[in-house]
Amino acid sequence: MAYDFQVAVDCSDPHVLADWWAEVLGWRVEPQDEAFIQRMVDAGHAPAHETRRYRGALVWATGAALNSPEPGRPRLLFQLVPEAKTVKNRMHLDVRVGPEHQEAEVARLLALGATELWRGAQGPHTWVTLADPEGNEFCVA
Repeated sequence: MAYDFQVAVDCSDPHVLADWWAEVLGWRVEPQDEAFIQRMVDAGHAPAHETRRYRGALVWATGAALNSPEPGRPRLLFQLVPEAKTVKNRMHLDVRVGPEHQEAEVARLLALGATELWRGAQGPHTWVTLADPEGNEFCVA
C-alpha cells in the first residue's frame, strides 16, 4: 500500500512563514475556519491561548498550511516549535525552476528575504542553496 504524505516545516511563526512560502511557490495558504475555531474554544475543546489573530482573522496559533494549485502535490504544513533552528537541515526542499530561470528566481527570492548560503554543481547540474527568513535551507535548481 502506498501512502500520501505532507511536508512539515518547524518554525517560530507558522503564519508568516506560510505566507512567505506561498509567495515563493505560487501556492495558496489553506484557509482556516474562524467560526469553527471559535466554536471549539467556546465549547471548551481548545484553549483560547492556542489561537491568535492573524491578518484580522482568528486562526490556530500552532500551524498554517499551503496547497498547490495543481492537484496531487504534497501539502506543506508550517508548525510552531519552541526552539530556534540551530544546525543545518537534514532534509530540505528543492525548488526546480530550470537553468534558464535560476538566476532570476534567486534574485527574486533574495528580494523577498531569503539569504544566499552557497552554490553547488555536479556536472552540468547547478543549484543555489538559500535560507528562508527563519533559516531553513532550500535549493533553487
